[in-house]
Amino acid sequence: MEAKGDGRVQMEKTIGLVQSINIIIGSMIGSGIFVSPTGILISVKSVGASLVLWVACGLFSLIGAYCYAELGTLIHRSGADYAYILEAFGPFFGFLRLWVEVIVVRPATMAVIAMTFSKYILQPIFPDCAQPDIVVRLLGAACLLLITYINCYSTRLSTRVQDIFTYGKLIAIIMIIVTGFVQMGFGRTEAFNNAFEGSDWSLGGIATGFYSGLFAYAGWNYLNCMIEEMKNPKRDLPIAIVFSCLVVTAAYTLCNVAYFTTVDLHEILNTPAVAVRTEVSGIPAVDYVFNTVSGTFLAKNEPISKCYSKPDVLPRKPHFLITRGSECLSGD
Repeated sequence: MEAKGDGRVQMEKTIGLVQSINIIIGSMIGSGIFVSPTGILISVKSVGASLVLWVACGLFSLIGAYCYAELGTLIHRSGADYAYILEAFGPFFGFLRLWVEVIVVRPATMAVIAMTFSKYILQPIFPDCAQPDIVVRLLGAACLLLITYINCYSTRLSTRVQDIFTYGKLIAIIMIIVTGFVQMGFGRTEAFNNAFEGSDWSLGGIATGFYSGLFAYAGWNYLNCMIEEMKNPKRDLPIAIVFSCLVVTAAYTLCNVAYFTTVDLHEILNTPAVAVRTEVSGIPAVDYVFNTVSGTFLAKNEPISKCYSKPDVLPRKPHFLITRGSECLSGD
């Protein structure tokens, strides 16, 4: 944080274009690429239709992201949903949105992600038996405390940590994609023969497919939570959002192509986390290590900084919500 000449305190502007792209990609790429392929394939019933739906979900997310880019360049306030609801509907509804996000939605989301993260970390230690629940919970809590400390200590350090996780996720996905193309080179293209046979193009099938697919694309709006920390939001925000959505759409589509070349369709339909079934090397020990590491990176998919970068929340004035609540109740 830094003080302006008029005595006002504002967040230090440390986020550039590269960091912005990393934040969005790191927020979007996550456990959704594990679980969504099964849901989409069940909904539309064919390989070809599922790939079309992955691209359609990416384009749909891009439209929403571009709207947020427009809002972000017009309203230079951190907070994303909160800032825009405050501007459009006033402090009362903005206050409600912020309280629900900070007290209910975000803590619950981070708890689930931390638990998933700790399960992947513990997988090599407990390969053939159930993981002790207390150990999973304690490790998840320790993870949350560590990330909270990093984000409270330094925005610059938190963006560096986010960069590391983003690169780790991209490396894991690139390895899966490369494996898929290698398998295609060896002739494993059976899944693409009559790729659209049996497709379900009903509104119900498409709607449920979109429901699963959009879950994997969630996160394109998180940079708007930190817009006051960006060096040049008017220039960087639209570029970062559009570029990141296109990269993630391409990565997800190619990753699904790789799944269909390395994992049997029946197994995809009956596996809650498809990527952990991917055979990267053909060597069981190497594949086991890769799946554990990639699962760790992909499970930890949402930066806690998006919660703590809400306007005037934890890093600025902890009493903001109480103050805003008093203003709402008094009518000010």
